[in-house]
Amino acid sequence: MSERDDYLVARFRDADGLLAAVYAARDEGLTIQDVYTPCPVHGLEEAMGLPRTRLPFVTLLAGFGGLCFALCFQLYTNILDWPLDVGGKPANSGLAFVPVCFELTVLIGGLATVGAFFLRSRLYPGKSDALVTPGVTDDVFALVVRKPDEVGMARVVRALLTGAGAEDIEEREAELLREGHA
Repeated sequence: MSERDDYLVARFRDADGLLAAVYAARDEGLTIQDVYTPCPVHGLEEAMGLPRTRLPFVTLLAGFGGLCFALCFQLYTNILDWPLDVGGKPANSGLAFVPVCFELTVLIGGLATVGAFFLRSRLYPGKSDALVTPGVTDDVFALVVRKPDEVGMARVVRALLTGAGAEDIEEREAELLREGHA
C-alpha cells in the first residue's frame, strides 16, 4: 500500500445494506480494505471472499503437543524419577494417564488458540483504539474500499455505495486509517 492511497468509508445502518454493498463492490472489481460491524454478520466472509481461518490447525497442533507433553511427563515421573509400586500395577499404566492427557490436550490447545487469535488480530495490552468512523462499535456498519484514481470512476463508486444503502460516504487518507484518527 503506497502512502498516497485514499479510501472511501461508507456507513450503513443495517447489515443487509452492508452485505449488498460488499457484493456490489466485489462485482465491480473494487479492492475492499476492511468491513467493520458492531455484531457478527452471517455470510460476510463469503461476501468478502475471505479464505477459511487456519486457527483450527493451530488448535490441533497445540493439542497434539499438549498430549505428547502429558504422556512424556507422566512416563518420566512414573518410571524414571519416582517409581511407585501401587498394588502390583505396572508403572506405565495407560488408563491412569488418560485424565491428565485429556486435560492438558484441551488446556494447551485452548490457550494456544486464544494466543494465536490475539497475535493474528494484533490485539495486545495497551493498544489504542483505531476506529475508522464514529459509532462503528455501537450501531454503525462500515465498508472501506480503495478509492479509484480516476475522478469519473470515483463518482461511479460513490453512486454504487449509495445505491446499496450507504447513509454517508467519507474520504480518508491511508495514514489516518492506519493511525485510527476519525
